[in-house]
Amino acid sequence: MVATVSGSEPARVVEVEALDAGYNGNPVVRDLSLYIREAEVVALLGANGAGKTTTLSTIAGLQRPLAGKIRMDGKDIAGQSAHRLARGGLSLVPEGRALFASLTTRENLRLSAGRSGSPDEVLDLLPELRKCLDRKAGLLSGGEQQMLAVGRAIVRRPRALLIDEMSLGLAPVVVERLLPVLRRVADELRTAVLLVEQHVALALEIADRGYVMAHGRLILESSAARLRSRRDLLKACYLGDLDRAAELAGDDDPASGGAAAPEDPR
Repeated sequence: MVATVSGSEPARVVEVEALDAGYNGNPVVRDLSLYIREAEVVALLGANGAGKTTTLSTIAGLQRPLAGKIRMDGKDIAGQSAHRLARGGLSLVPEGRALFASLTTRENLRLSAGRSGSPDEVLDLLPELRKCLDRKAGLLSGGEQQMLAVGRAIVRRPRALLIDEMSLGLAPVVVERLLPVLRRVADELRTAVLLVEQHVALALEIADRGYVMAHGRLILESSAARLRSRRDLLKACYLGDLDRAAELAGDDDPASGGAAAPEDPR
């Protein structure tokens, strides 16, 4: 049974509030707030350099936040190490996949599963991996490697799954097979999924909501359905034309799930 807030809304698994994040004390991401609910897929969108990877890395504990709060299931996790967060149910699939190339697919899954994970459940979600079980990860195709990276991340049934550029270097036809797996992970494992993805249209097909970043700030939040129908609004955000984006967002009715007006990141 899905946990609820106020009797109706699924519980917020991850909450980020007023986050500043960056490198060597210099913020790349500023005043960022977002959340992911249980069994929800959220797309984090934006042009290259917008701060998406920095956001995921900071939530996942790969770097300490400069300011702000990060909570998982209501508990403060800001600044905790990545391995501690992973044990606590927050999994990251980084850009580049981070597989053990010299180990087989089976060995990669078993290593990630530990004593509590279930490789069999992963293979039900990713059946194409069955034929790769005895092949070394370094010899798999790009699509198979990405499936394995996702499989390693979900083998312990995480509360939250963060995925950075799942489709990087893959043909669109492969991406079309991979992304629906994330929808199943959310629906069947009740996992909260935050997805950074360059194939915007495909990401919004499986997402419930979307955030758009520009210059290190969130400038737009809306339902995925609304964003799919307003390509003009997305284009204005990606191009940094915030005046035009604000004008277009103003055409939406917030009461019907419309887009929140963009904020000027300057």
